[in-house]
Amino acid sequence: MEKKYWFFLTIFFAVAIWSGIGAYETGLWFMEAGMCIVGVAILALTFKRFKFTDMTYFFILLHLIILFVGAHYSYARVPLFDWIREIFDQSRNNYDKVGHFAQGFVPAMIARELIIRLDVVRKKGWIPFFVICICMAISTFYEFIEWWVAVLSGDGAEDFLGMQGYEWDTQSDMFCAMTGAICMLVFFSKLQNKQINQISKK
Repeated sequence: MEKKYWFFLTIFFAVAIWSGIGAYETGLWFMEAGMCIVGVAILALTFKRFKFTDMTYFFILLHLIILFVGAHYSYARVPLFDWIREIFDQSRNNYDKVGHFAQGFVPAMIARELIIRLDVVRKKGWIPFFVICICMAISTFYEFIEWWVAVLSGDGAEDFLGMQGYEWDTQSDMFCAMTGAICMLVFFSKLQNKQINQISKK
């Protein structure tokens, strides 16, 4: 395996260890960070059969770091966003919206690369539509998970959900994910195409 992939893994494990040390709540950390570990395990198991572009791996790593930060502090208590809340007189800590934006942005990058490289869709003009649909399905399923966890965990639901009293939290989370997916398609499609073409030439 090339050095760049070991570098990515080193950062992943370093952030994971930091995230787990002194985490706000152990059970919450395992729920949040567990998804990161499962995701990396899947990438490792499929690595020989399908290698993503460097850009996709970079943004996957960035998304994992966002998740680990949320797992460490809990999404409603990330210090930087407490400061932002005070400076801009916001009603809540909005770090969870960053996470949900990434939840649309990064899956869009992954889905788009898979669709193109595996030639899933013949009419390329349909790719953005299917990418957004996939991202919205992922976002919806995650909201289902939050709902099920909330039902099962009772008093611990507030920290996992991160609603902070906002009644439209679920809808705004899904909107952030959709916005993230659209931003990826608009601003990074050409760069992704370039990296995919480089892989195709090898």
